[in-house]
Amino acid sequence: MPMNVKKTVQTIGLLILLIGICAVIIRIVTGSETLSEYASKQPAGNGSSVTVSDGSGESSVPAGSPDEAKPSKNSAKADAPKPSEAPSPTPSLAPSPTPAPDPDSSFMISELSDGIKKRITGISYPADDAGLRICYDDLRYLSVLYYDFNGEVQTGELICNRLIAGDLIEIFRELYENEYQIEKIRLVDEYGGDDLLSMLDDNTSCFNYRLVENTTSLSKHALGLAIDVNPFYNPYIVYGKGEDGGDYISPAEAAEYVDRSRDFPHKIDENDLCCRLFKAHGFTWGGDWTSQKDYQHFQKTPE
Repeated sequence: MPMNVKKTVQTIGLLILLIGICAVIIRIVTGSETLSEYASKQPAGNGSSVTVSDGSGESSVPAGSPDEAKPSKNSAKADAPKPSEAPSPTPSLAPSPTPAPDPDSSFMISELSDGIKKRITGISYPADDAGLRICYDDLRYLSVLYYDFNGEVQTGELICNRLIAGDLIEIFRELYENEYQIEKIRLVDEYGGDDLLSMLDDNTSCFNYRLVENTTSLSKHALGLAIDVNPFYNPYIVYGKGEDGGDYISPAEAAEYVDRSRDFPHKIDENDLCCRLFKAHGFTWGGDWTSQKDYQHFQKTPE
């Protein structure tokens, strides 16, 4: 073989060997891609690029290329928060439940404060106290819990004679523990001292310096020794003293509850828990009277 042909063949062989070596090196660098595959992914010209994290460093992707809006699988995994790094749930804005009242601190007896005296003077307690058979020092202010007709716990207030304050606290506490329903327990002063308005609103109340209805006799309420419970459903009845010789009913709007042979909610009879508790504490019940009935009424004459 001529010398110049032999050299040409050797040169070509050397070039092929170099090309092969370069191809292997490029394949290693590009992660097993072919040279053409690698070249097809490179930016054309000197176009701009955006930076996208791949979780191990940074790589450049040409702006406007299809991959610009598609992070790699590695990028998605790297950006996802770890369980320990996940954001805490947004705290609820709902109000916390109102804690149930504490019976130990909600059933209280106290002397009349200046504020209470101011509330009742001129209403249930006469502004002119000359000749009164009772004074502020004879009275006590009571705070009690009770279940209303919706079964919800409410705080009520009473004013009574100091001699029965302990009885009332014990009775109303036991009624509360048995979820006995009472519509309202408010001072009669919220009704301007008007007993009829208080009864129409089915309000349970105690002290009110007044006369017995339609008489000149001082009521036991005037001494703080009587209490009316759920009065609208347990009316006051005087037989034969009404118009046209009929029965007198107070309040008149409660006439449908005069027939005590009927069963209806909130009726007080001798088997009712309220009645049994008051009698156990030495109270007399108006439902036991003969010429008249006062089913709402309990009174006590302390020894």
